[in-house]
Amino acid sequence: MGIVGDGLERAVQQAFTRPIPKSAGAQMRYLVKQLKGTRAVADTLGISQRTVERYVKDQIRRPRADLAQRLEAAVRARWQPRIRAQANQQAATSTGLVIDTRARFGFTAAPGTTDDARLRHLTVALPPQYAARLFDAQEAGASEQQLRDIAAEGLGEAYFRDGGRRAHGLEVEFTDVEHLEFDL
Repeated sequence: MGIVGDGLERAVQQAFTRPIPKSAGAQMRYLVKQLKGTRAVADTLGISQRTVERYVKDQIRRPRADLAQRLEAAVRARWQPRIRAQANQQAATSTGLVIDTRARFGFTAAPGTTDDARLRHLTVALPPQYAARLFDAQEAGASEQQLRDIAAEGLGEAYFRDGGRRAHGLEVEFTDVEHLEFDL
């Protein structure tokens, strides 16, 4: 993904009620159950079906480093889908998202104003409609730039235009992201 997509994923994972399985065997068994077969797991992880069967039977206990990362990422992406959906729904309808970022913000505004981009550290509560747009775009497979554009629009509305009370017509550019973190 990218910095925005990963940040959204981490925010949703904070809502998990149980930790993911620790051992490779338990992780493989979970994936086999979720994907309904060892062949699908093997295709997902890029290993042989027999290797998956060995992990399921605990004949192999420690995967090599790259496989361990792929395995954990696959489990984490499928872990607690109902909790994930509830967290997305709550953020999209009532609570919104809190975004903490350090990035360069530039502006397109009326003549006579300073529109030079500068580095800012902001912590802003985004309204639920922007949370809904971010989650919908992420689910639809939007690019990192599209997710950044939605986040910039939300930051522009919530922080710079203050919900329509000031700076009408101000367009925000969100570039050179050093740090980005979301919270539900």
